[in-house]
Amino acid sequence: MLRNIIILAVLAVILALPFAFRQDLGAREWQPGDPVLVIITPMNEAIRYEFALGFSRWHAAHYGRPVKVDWRNIGGSTEIMRYLASEFTASFRAWWTGQGGAWRPDAQSIILSRTFSPERRPADISDADWAAQCALFNAFRQTDDPHKFTSQIDLMFGGGSFDGDNATRQGLLVPPWAQGEIPPGLIATADGAELIPTGLSGDTWRTPTYFGTTLSTFGICYNRDRMRAQHIAAEPRQWEDLANPQWFGTLGLADPTKSGSIAKAFETVVQVQCRRAVIAAGYGEQIDDFEQQIATAKLPDGEMPPGVPAAYQEAVAAGWENGVRLIQKFGANARYFTDSASKVPLDVGMGNAAAGLCIDFYGRFEADVSNGGRPDGAMAYVTPVGESGVSADPVSLLRGAPHRELALRFIEFTLSEAGQQLWCYRRGAPGGPQQYSLQRFPIRRDFYPAANPQFQANYERHREFTTDDLGQPHTDMYRLAHDFPYQARWTGGYFGLFRDLIRAMCMDSGRELHAAWGAIIAAGGPEKCPRAMAALERLPQEPEPLTWASGLSMGRKYDRLDLLRDWTLHFRTQYAAAARLAKEEGRP
Repeated sequence: MLRNIIILAVLAVILALPFAFRQDLGAREWQPGDPVLVIITPMNEAIRYEFALGFSRWHAAHYGRPVKVDWRNIGGSTEIMRYLASEFTASFRAWWTGQGGAWRPDAQSIILSRTFSPERRPADISDADWAAQCALFNAFRQTDDPHKFTSQIDLMFGGGSFDGDNATRQGLLVPPWAQGEIPPGLIATADGAELIPTGLSGDTWRTPTYFGTTLSTFGICYNRDRMRAQHIAAEPRQWEDLANPQWFGTLGLADPTKSGSIAKAFETVVQVQCRRAVIAAGYGEQIDDFEQQIATAKLPDGEMPPGVPAAYQEAVAAGWENGVRLIQKFGANARYFTDSASKVPLDVGMGNAAAGLCIDFYGRFEADVSNGGRPDGAMAYVTPVGESGVSADPVSLLRGAPHRELALRFIEFTLSEAGQQLWCYRRGAPGGPQQYSLQRFPIRRDFYPAANPQFQANYERHREFTTDDLGQPHTDMYRLAHDFPYQARWTGGYFGLFRDLIRAMCMDSGRELHAAWGAIIAAGGPEKCPRAMAALERLPQEPEPLTWASGLSMGRKYDRLDLLRDWTLHFRTQYAAAARLAKEEGRP
């Protein structure tokens, strides 16, 4: 009898557990048969929890039923893009061949092409072949019906504008609303004042196919205790600080081929060096004028219109190379490269790395956790003043979304005040997150100080509940964006190239890079080893010399894997030479 009572008690506990740990969804608990929304995202667990709960409560209040969010978290934005490409291709192939269409070996490259245009027929393609290619392309791009083909996912939430633009060009995204049908009060007020700009200072924040929901910058997280142990006195304030040999073997870095946000951070480093070189050349006050003339002239890459001196473009190109070599030194000082962008601040907080590049919210969140809320704790985060742009993490509707209406409601929620509050309100504040203070920055203009009286009043109203005062110089995203005018022509077209170049330069040849840098440090440092530094910094010469001008077209001219192989071989050879020369230069 006692045994049976114990068994029944255990069963009762097991059955009660789901109720003990259930989310409070507001109106009532989600039940089978209630709506389900499928979202793929690189966002962390805290964000997924709060937005699932917040949206379900919002939906229950507006539509009478809670919603279950089925999150698909498979890795970073790069992995997500590969996964979506594979799923869309497989589903489209099944539908296409089921209709009697022929499948060709190059079908995926046609339907997902970022450059294919039915209006631009190559001269060397037959009529029949061109007609077949156009039929495939148009069938994919003109179909938005989940009963025909679908990825089985409704929304992509997170990533960046680079991935949003790529997904758009690949045909993976569709506009959630037609022009003029966006629900009122989401991107503009009734009198036309912009709540969410299309972009600021060169960065894109929204397009017809994706809408930024939160803003972020990039910076440096560091651990003061670990710095003292390494005898590093000066706290980092600029990107260049991390290139100092005193950081040798202490930096935590993330793989830019796995993380789009970290790739953007590295691009930012190069962008800063381009601007510095242009200013040093005496053209700082003329940048906007020159770039406008260049854009209007529409000349081949690198060619300047009559009103722009050639020296201006030479400065841009020199700054570009300086930026690449600066990242090389980051890699030389690295302790490791990790697949996850969130691991770097975690390791810095624990003292496993002295410093690292990170996204602002990862750095600020981990500093708060590691320090127990104390501002004078061991871990700190800093955004280099005037050296970091402001990027948006978007939400976008996938082609063939199986729950389209629900997906549109989620987009509406994320852009509304209710959704924006989750990013920046304190945990437990009215309308704020329930379990995690996300410490991220909303995109809506009316959360920040503004000349617009209505926006200013909203900012004052929200300020009582936000984790940080969004009116401070280091937290006012609109001010920070203004202080960093981004020039897409300088670095934007090299986003993919930077990913592969950093992999070849710092990761696949990492052992040789560390050995060379260590030998240079042992020989007295870079100033004492000019020949070794020249070998270390020499950029690839095959299949052609890598420069600002050549780099823009390399991805189109050469196979990616061939480039990676050639570049890796180049750097391994040069690093071995640099190590030998450093030993020679270090001899008495």
